[in-house]
Formats: sequence, structure tokens, C-alpha cells
Amino acid sequence: MPNVLETDVLIAGGGPFGLMLANELGRRHIKCLLVDPKPNTAFNPQANATQARTMEHFRRLGFAAEIRAQGLPPHHPTDITYLTRFSGIELARLRLPTAAAAPQAIKAMTGSWSAAELPHRVSQKFVEVTLRQQAEKWTHNDIRYGWKLESFSDENHPPHASKAGHPSHPIQAIIQQVSDNESAFVRKSSSSDDSQTTHVRAKYLIGADGARSFIRHELGIAWGGATGFKRNFMGGKMLAVYLKAPHFYERNPNDRAWMYVIVNPELRAFIMSVDGVSEFAFHVQMADDAATEALTAEDAKRLFALAYGQHVDIEILSMATWLAGHALVADSFQKGNIFLGGDAVHLFTPTGGLGYNTAVEDAVNLGWKLAAVLKGQAQAALLDSYEVERKPLAIRNTGYARQFADSIGLFDADKQLEEMSPAGDHARSIASDYLNGHARREFNIPGVTFGGRYSQSPLIVADGTQAPADAANTYTPSACPGGRPPHAWLPDGSSLFDHFNFEWTLLALGKNNDLLTQDTLKFSEAASDCQLDFKVLRFESQELLTLYEANLVLIRPDQIVAWRGTNANQALQILKQASGA
Repeated sequence: MPNVLETDVLIAGGGPFGLMLANELGRRHIKCLLVDPKPNTAFNPQANATQARTMEHFRRLGFAAEIRAQGLPPHHPTDITYLTRFSGIELARLRLPTAAAAPQAIKAMTGSWSAAELPHRVSQKFVEVTLRQQAEKWTHNDIRYGWKLESFSDENHPPHASKAGHPSHPIQAIIQQVSDNESAFVRKSSSSDDSQTTHVRAKYLIGADGARSFIRHELGIAWGGATGFKRNFMGGKMLAVYLKAPHFYERNPNDRAWMYVIVNPELRAFIMSVDGVSEFAFHVQMADDAATEALTAEDAKRLFALAYGQHVDIEILSMATWLAGHALVADSFQKGNIFLGGDAVHLFTPTGGLGYNTAVEDAVNLGWKLAAVLKGQAQAALLDSYEVERKPLAIRNTGYARQFADSIGLFDADKQLEEMSPAGDHARSIASDYLNGHARREFNIPGVTFGGRYSQSPLIVADGTQAPADAANTYTPSACPGGRPPHAWLPDGSSLFDHFNFEWTLLALGKNNDLLTQDTLKFSEAASDCQLDFKVLRFESQELLTLYEANLVLIRPDQIVAWRGTNANQALQILKQASGA
């Protein structure tokens, strides 16, 4: 067949999930081809909150500081504030560290916020640029924007017998270069004469192609969960406007913030600063779903003036409608040699900012497993654990996002909220109490961020202990197998996480003695037998031993505790179970 390209992994989609997966695979020297029909990374701001766990993964890959330098200026407030109008009366505010203050602020935090990184307020459009630049650094990666997946098949699914056995590259696909005049979002039934078509053979296909996933649709995988929630806010059709408002700050009497949320009986809306200067992402709840589609630029300007509380000149960069009220998770994340992640398998109402962050962790989970199988370090059955581990987390996280949406969306704005009267004062006092509580419920979420667990996974070697209860707003550090390792700052000022191996790590904690040395040697020999990239990390610190509650702790490549114990008697069995060898 002419013009055939062979690769290990074909990724269809260049959003956060696809790009993060390309980084995970590229770092591991896995041959990867990523295609996306857009001419470039996202133009619109899209997601706007990078949670702390995602920042820890960016730190693991070496570019957290680069991400934190993007978005708002270093000293721009990252507060969330609730007001009657953008320039109206402030009702509540959650004050948060600036980007410049965050790296030092986190070092003084303990308990629920014991972490290597704080969250960062940055639009997805900036994050994607960095993810793309990082992915393109790896020589095994072929990153192609302006190309779409036209068709695909999996010759190993359903399994078939032949004398030659299964093909080494069972995925057969056609990718097509998108012509300049073709919409990136419109599929065509036949190739254009002036566009280039390439046949691709791959070992695995990854559906990173978003909420309207062509791959999920072709595989016949249905959505589970619920949708269509109607609320005063964050339920039904929303109008999104990406705009420039050069006078937003100078005309606003309130302290600067990153996000402004309008609570008003006339309309409900929110706006986020994109660059801390003049660019903003404005979203307004629409009561009439059908009429929303007919809105013009003049309508958008009118709604912005209504939300602001006065006329302010704006320049509209783009506008579109979107549907809030989703809590959907696909019935399956895998079919044969095809895997799905990100928005292709879970759709959120964006309260809590969980969709993009859940997508990043999908990629982190799938990346090391694909690499292990492709390098012959693990059986193909290891890949079955991707859905086993990630689907419950998707259900959990969409559920949390729904709770946050209910908390703000079902709150009624009193008709007297803007009155300058005793009745107005009373209405604002009630709203202030509620909204200050809500702000912490939605935006102070270390439990959601750090508390996700894979306790029921066949890869996790349980030790009989019970993990702390899952709660959105509190997190109890625990080394109970299946969760994120407890974090600690070391005496030299570095993060414990910075010393973990990129692949497998064995923490050896407590007084160094002959028995501990023998145990670490047994694990190292077992790791060699399993062909694992393995590092023993020794600390005599009593504080770390108390934190982890065991002398020996096995950390997976995705920085999850796989096992902990007091001896290496079952080292080989433990490593085989945890790694899928």
C-alpha cells in the first residue's frame, strides 16, 4: 500500500488529554502520531483552572514553572468574587495566592494542602501551547495539527484466527490533511482532491477527540450518567463570549479578582480574566435554549453591559453557545486496541474545574501502561486496568461537579438584592453568608484534587488498612495503597516528589540497618527480573516513617502507592501484580 505510515500509538485529538498522553509516551520513547483537525491549539480560553494535582504532574514532567508563568501576570489576584454586577456590590470573596506567591506559600501549608504545588489560574489555550511544545521535543512524536482521522478499523477486534496470527499493527486508519477552506469541525465523506491522505498502521488508537467523539460514536459506546439539569445558573444553554474589554478594571470600583460571578434576579453570569489585562471569557445563563442560538454580537454586547452594570466598550473575539448540566460518563473506555479519554468519555458541568484536570490524569494513567506493554515489560491485560481505575474516578468527579453546580445554580437571587434599603441590606447579608460558604465548597477542594483512589484495582496490593473517607473539602494524607503518596518538604527545601523515579520507586524509610538493606536488594533483584526501571529512595527521617506508616513503600510511575509493608518476602509477586508483568 503506497504512502503508509507505521506508529505505535495513533492519537486522534490534540486537546489536554491527547497532548498530555503524547508527552507521557514521548518521554518513554514510544513512537506516537497525534492528529487534530484544528489548524493549531485552542483559540478560545476553554478550561481556566489547573488543579494542584495536575500541577504536580506538570512538575513531574519538568514544566510546572513554565505553566505557572503563563496566564495572569505574576502578581494579579486569583480571587473568586461574587457580586450583584461586575461593577456592583460585592457579596462574597475567596482570596487566593497569586502566581508569584504560590511556590513559597505552598511550603508553609500542611494537612489538607500538604502538596508540591498549588492550583494555577490559567486558560487552557495557554496550557495547550506548552503541552504541544513539550510534546514536539520528543523525537518519537509526530504532532500534526490540520490533520483529521478519516476512518479506522481494528483487525484484532473481534479476535480472529489466521495462520499468520494477529497483525503486529492491528489498527488500520486513514488520516487526511484538512484543506484551508474546510472547517476543522465538519467531517466529509470523501477526500478533497487538493488534500493529502495517508494510511496509518498502529498498535493502538486513542480517542482524544472530545465530547462529540467520532471514535466513540463509531464504536457504538453510549453515555451513562445524567444530563439536562435545569438550574437558575449552570443548567441549560449558556452563551460564551471571548472578548476584549480594555476598560474593565479602570471602570470597576471593586478589588481585582480572577473570576467574577454575578448573582442577580435579572441575569446570572460569570467572567474570568484570560490575560489579566484586557481579555476575558464571559459566560451568561440563557433562559430560552432555542433563542440562544440566534443571538448576535449586539445581543452579546447588551448582555455584557447588563452584567457589568454600565456600558463598557468591548471587542468580541469569538462567541458560541454551550450546554451546562452534564454529568456523563461513557459506558466503556476501551474496545479492543482502541482507548478513549478526556471529554470523549466524561462530560462535566464546569463547576470545580474538573473536566480538563480529570482528562490529564486519564493520560497519566494510560501513558505508563501503554509504554510498559509496548516495551514488553507487561502483559497486554495490564491495559484493562485503565477503565477499571479511571471510570470510577470519572463518575466520582462528575458527581462532585454536579454538587457544586447545584450549590450555586439552585441558589435564588432575592429580588431586593440591589435595593439600597433595609430589605436590600438583609437580602445581601443572607446572600453573603451563603456565597462565602459556597465559594469554599467549590474552590477549596483538596479532597477532590488529591483524594482520588484506585483501591479496587487489581494492580493495587492491599495491606488491610482503611483509607480516609472521601470528602470534597478536606483531605487526609495517607499512604494506604491505591492513592496519592503523602507529600513532604525535605530539609533542603526540595519536594519528596522531586526525588521519585520517573518510573518505579521504592521508599525505604527508617533507620538504615542490614535487614532494610536486604529488603531493598530483594526488591531491586525482583525489579530487574520484571525489566522495570526501578529506584530505591532511602530516608532515615522519623517524620517520613510516621507519615507513611511502613518501612517499605512502592510508588507507581503515576505517583500512586501500589503497596506498602515491612519486608520484601513477596517482592517478586508484589511487583508482578503492581506492574502487570
